[in-house]
Amino acid sequence: MTSLAALKHDVILCQRCPRLRAHCTQVAQTKRASFRNEDYWARPVPGFGDKNARVLVIGLAPGAHGANRTGRVFTGDRSGDFLISAMHAEGFANRPVAQHAKDPLRLIDSYLTNAVRCAPPNNRPTALEIRECGGFLETELAALTQVQVVLTLGKFSFDAFWRLMAKRGIAPSRKPHFAHGSIFTQTKNLVPHLVASYHPSQLNTNTGKLTAVMLRNIFQTIQTLLR
Repeated sequence: MTSLAALKHDVILCQRCPRLRAHCTQVAQTKRASFRNEDYWARPVPGFGDKNARVLVIGLAPGAHGANRTGRVFTGDRSGDFLISAMHAEGFANRPVAQHAKDPLRLIDSYLTNAVRCAPPNNRPTALEIRECGGFLETELAALTQVQVVLTLGKFSFDAFWRLMAKRGIAPSRKPHFAHGSIFTQTKNLVPHLVASYHPSQLNTNTGKLTAVMLRNIFQTIQTLLR
């Protein structure tokens, strides 16, 4: 079984998707004006959190000026702060913000990752790019041996996790419809419960499609499942 440390090394060195690698490099060179004095990470972003986590949270991909800049998943942008604030409120993080990779953020009983490890243009990875990263997610789940609940943020990550379960032969034959707040409890001992949520993107949070209360309710539901 691959360790999380070995997986982190493999993720960071990955060069499988030329389009994604070129985009991350280009973003790091042009930068956003507010970050013009910062050095961007601009490499694939590994997962982060408690190695004994019972909760695995899967997003879509690193933000171009968030994780692609800081090098830590869901760190350095509004989406990350929205997520971490909800996790902190429900006991899954020790502080409500994720500013940079060396801040004192510590996740509690939880682990954050993405279906795709590089920032994609327009936040839309191709089907091939999602498949190329699928092996990382599979290895991650195998290394996180205590996971009981998987939270997927958005339909992209929902579909990615479902494909992984199907590949392992432990998904029901009929794929459920993605909907915020849906819970798919499993009867097989080795299959985590699946919880679906809208992604905390700025589009969703600015329009009220996903509110802070809605996301906190998701983590309250997860606490109930763990109990």
